[in-house]
Amino acid sequence: MLVQWAKVAFLATAASAAEQSFGFLPHHLGKDNPLIVKRRDYVFNVTLFDEMINAIDVMQEAYFQPWVGTWPSAIDWTAAVLGTHIAGTLETLHRSLATAASWGIEISEGWSATENTISLYFSQLIGFYFGQNIFALRQEAFDDMLWVVLGWLDTIKFVDGYSTTLGWPPSGFGGGNGVGFPAETLRNRTWHGTLWTPAFAHRARVFWELAAAGWDTTLCGGGMNWNPRLLPYKNAITNELYIAASVMMYLHFPGDENNSPFISSERKQQPRSPSHSRDKQWYPHDPKYLAAALDAYNWLISSNMTNELGLYADGFHISGYSSGSNNTKCDERDEMLYTYNQGVLLTGQRNLFSVDPDPSYLKAGHKLIQNVIQATGWNLARDSPVDDFHNLKPGELPPWRGLGRAGILEEVCDAKGECSQDAQTFKGIWMHHFTAFCSPITQLQLRYTTKTSTAPLPGPDFWSSIAKEHSAACRRYSGWLKHNAHAAARTRDSEGKFGMWWTAGLLNVKTSELQFGPDSLPPMERVTDHRNQGVPRTSEWVAGEELLPGSGSGRPGGPTVVFKDRDSKVQRPMVGSCQLSKGSKKTGLKVAEECSQDVMDDGDPNTRGRGRTVETQSGGLAVLRALWELSVQGE
Repeated sequence: MLVQWAKVAFLATAASAAEQSFGFLPHHLGKDNPLIVKRRDYVFNVTLFDEMINAIDVMQEAYFQPWVGTWPSAIDWTAAVLGTHIAGTLETLHRSLATAASWGIEISEGWSATENTISLYFSQLIGFYFGQNIFALRQEAFDDMLWVVLGWLDTIKFVDGYSTTLGWPPSGFGGGNGVGFPAETLRNRTWHGTLWTPAFAHRARVFWELAAAGWDTTLCGGGMNWNPRLLPYKNAITNELYIAASVMMYLHFPGDENNSPFISSERKQQPRSPSHSRDKQWYPHDPKYLAAALDAYNWLISSNMTNELGLYADGFHISGYSSGSNNTKCDERDEMLYTYNQGVLLTGQRNLFSVDPDPSYLKAGHKLIQNVIQATGWNLARDSPVDDFHNLKPGELPPWRGLGRAGILEEVCDAKGECSQDAQTFKGIWMHHFTAFCSPITQLQLRYTTKTSTAPLPGPDFWSSIAKEHSAACRRYSGWLKHNAHAAARTRDSEGKFGMWWTAGLLNVKTSELQFGPDSLPPMERVTDHRNQGVPRTSEWVAGEELLPGSGSGRPGGPTVVFKDRDSKVQRPMVGSCQLSKGSKKTGLKVAEECSQDVMDDGDPNTRGRGRTVETQSGGLAVLRALWELSVQGE
């Protein structure tokens, strides 16, 4: 497949219209709007940096157990996401130190303290490599597998960046007191983290191949199925994950020479689509990964998965499938909204642009971000919430706006404290992928695709124009992001643990005072909140032999069944009790601090349900990291 460099060359030569062509904000939010924050307004915010480091410290010290190499109370897929947060934070630490050096800011504790911090978190990722429950994950849903792929590719990305730009030991190391030291010998060694890259790459490759079996063209003209143990359901998250994971495999997978411990699925099965070649070698930058990403992206954007707010609904059923109908179209859309369904695609769009610098990828991503912000009740033009929440009665909530209220990102389950372990992870996922999307654009990211075409590469004017507009659009979101970060920070308890419902931090509401008016809760027509309430045992979701008596109508809201591949880690709202993960039961670890066991009503809405958990902590870390990353971006 050839990247369309002719199109890029045309765009790059249109110098007179470049800035207008690459605008990613609506006209009323143009670059001359005085509300856009300029770099001179930013400083190296040591307090924000400390808050971010404290969030990851609490997450690892309170929840991570080194001797089992995992967060014992996490479930398989949320643990994979936690690993991704660690890798992302490591990359942020690396970039932050480089930024500080470029601004002439000295790190007072010196090189050894900096390296010690990075090596500490990286060593925990190594521990997680061995603690990850890969045998169970191989039998789970396709989205579960793809979280594994993203996590280890993000880790490889960090290792590559850190090891190639690391200047260590420092030039003055070992030169004091006239005593010679073989610093050159040490300096010529590569960073120890590169030793683990082949292992991380192998796991990413195996799980990508396992997940790729979910791609199916016989129904709906394409798309990824969600779970092979349920009736076909082509949902947003699995397809977004497949897009993001596939293009990251193309960009960051370094190859794999390891056949063990599992035989590749590609060696055992015929490919399910033309995108999946039978090449038995695993080379870096294999075009099959890019083809898979483009297949899935083109299917998703033409699938009619978005609602009237421009947000991705949960997914599609196929009407009549369980009764033997010949229908093969995705024609029953479940309107349930989750925050993470609006986030993972951003990583896919940002990386597709790195391969094929078509501004449409960035334009679509910025539009999705703007739709999310608007659906929280935030006015970007005024840089403030649309509703006045300062004069509310005690316990009164502002109106629900689609994906939040009062400018705060929120899950449907938040207000009533009914969020499952799945949902407790979602906002952090959105923030992580927002951060990836808003990373600065550099010409270097095209280094792997130049050999696919003889057309000239885009010139510096192209990169300067599009990088400037992208950065300006991302910084335009900083007011909203700061609003969310402050709210999230106010949910922390005395131990620094973040709560799930960030809106409670903004409004300072008490549990006993909460009032749910007619417009304060989201409408639930044509939705199935299966991520919080479980999958209904109805004809939309399960085969006939698994139906409950009288449930053949397929209407949601009835009795639920939990996936067999998650029987040990039930995904239900938890009220006054804590379910330990399989690993914690096996080792007998005490993780009472992880969940809210027999919580007394102390007035804090974030002690309801599951309470504060490692998943909610990762959300707090992710929003602080997102704000930090934007705060150090320049023009």
